[in-house]
Amino acid sequence: MNAPVSAPHAASPYAPAPHGMYLRHFGLRTAPFGITPDPAFFYPGNTRGELLDALLYAVTQGEGIIKLTGEVGSGKTMLCRMLAERLPPHVDVLYLLNPRLEPDDVLHAIAAELGLELDGCRADAVLRVLHGELITRHAAGRQVVLLAEEAQAMPGATLEALRLLTNLETASHKLLQIVLFGQPELQHTLDLPQFRPLKERITHSFSVPPLPPALLGDYLACRLSAAGRTAPLVFTPAALRKLARAAQGIVRRVNILADKALLAAFADDAQEISARHMRLAIADSPFYRAPWHAGKLLAGALSALMLLATALLWQWLANSPGKTAATVRTAPPASQAFQASQASQGHATTPADAHPGALQAAAARAPLPAPSTLLDNKLAESRDWLARQGAQQLVLQIASLPATETAAAETFLQQAQQATGLHDLHVFRLPGGAPAKTPRNTSAARLLIVYGSFADQASAEAVRARLAPASPQKILLSDIDSIRTEMKAMIAAKTGRGAP
Repeated sequence: MNAPVSAPHAASPYAPAPHGMYLRHFGLRTAPFGITPDPAFFYPGNTRGELLDALLYAVTQGEGIIKLTGEVGSGKTMLCRMLAERLPPHVDVLYLLNPRLEPDDVLHAIAAELGLELDGCRADAVLRVLHGELITRHAAGRQVVLLAEEAQAMPGATLEALRLLTNLETASHKLLQIVLFGQPELQHTLDLPQFRPLKERITHSFSVPPLPPALLGDYLACRLSAAGRTAPLVFTPAALRKLARAAQGIVRRVNILADKALLAAFADDAQEISARHMRLAIADSPFYRAPWHAGKLLAGALSALMLLATALLWQWLANSPGKTAATVRTAPPASQAFQASQASQGHATTPADAHPGALQAAAARAPLPAPSTLLDNKLAESRDWLARQGAQQLVLQIASLPATETAAAETFLQQAQQATGLHDLHVFRLPGGAPAKTPRNTSAARLLIVYGSFADQASAEAVRARLAPASPQKILLSDIDSIRTEMKAMIAAKTGRGAP
């Protein structure tokens, strides 16, 4: 009778049937590289063990808020599970699994975790009952800790509600200990001025490091041993190099790729994992990218290409001071766009198919809208982006040009899109009378092109320092609030002109 087939991995596209044979082939009791954070597979290397000890110490001290951040797939949830498992018996562990709850819902969720039936109660009533329950548990020698995952996704009001819960205390002890687990964006949020009170409550802050290539073999051996493998399973040096390059230190990626490589080796009836097996695993993975997208090489390439695109824009402006938007065509004329559209739908577009006078009459009856350009789309997208930013967020002003130079801006955006993408690039049409700190202080309306969004000046200065040496113009800092002020002034001016 064949051994039972193990459940397929959530991330693996392979059919579950071969998995049982895969396990027997390599002498395994269970799949060694699942992505579910099973404490039985905890790897204590690469400071994971030290981080767990530090978390245990910080929680048992019972003071303030604890924060642990790490990249997606770096092992935060595993540490959360290990912390819950290793805490002393007198500690009651609560989980906050849904980060998008509103403040009142958070209170009800915590009450439910404590076994309190408070459905339909108002928030102030829930808080009073919570306070009483926490005091009762403290008097009985119990300690309560709340583990909140995906904290970077919490609404600001919910983070503030958690901070206020730390006010529940006796003369000498906090009644509720909170541990926040989140991605690096959590730190960016905490750096915003409005979250300074919460940031001040954080007494211990930890970060999960990526897994370095030198420890890959040790990590794989640890997982294989936990899965029942008694003899070493060889991953060739070439396979490990490919794995390190593709996974970029993210343990979830290591698990996904190692699992698929084992399946590829099983298909070859091999007892070692070769570079070919790893190459097949990488090509089948959803996060596969061309080699130049990896790690620091990606950051360097993006910076260099952004500089190139920016320099081309500045060069265009310097060499063509008299050019207008009509000088450089970045989209076909409206008539050509109309003809192309009609042709694609099977309609006649030539004088042989219709009388010229009829075409002119039709055009007069239904004037064509101007074709949407990359600049138009980016202007609209940037307005939405601006509304979501904190007032004190900083940006880098990389160019400012007259609003009439739409062709120059369109050319720049096309070059930047091909070189780096436009995610961190934003464009705003601003009125005349620019503040002195903008690159061009002109009285005419202008297009302002900015880069990035930074929580503090140090972060912005670090990026500006990398860009400045290659920039023919000075790159200046500005804040979101000043851009909003100018946008409001432009809207007010338009409203005033349109008033009777």
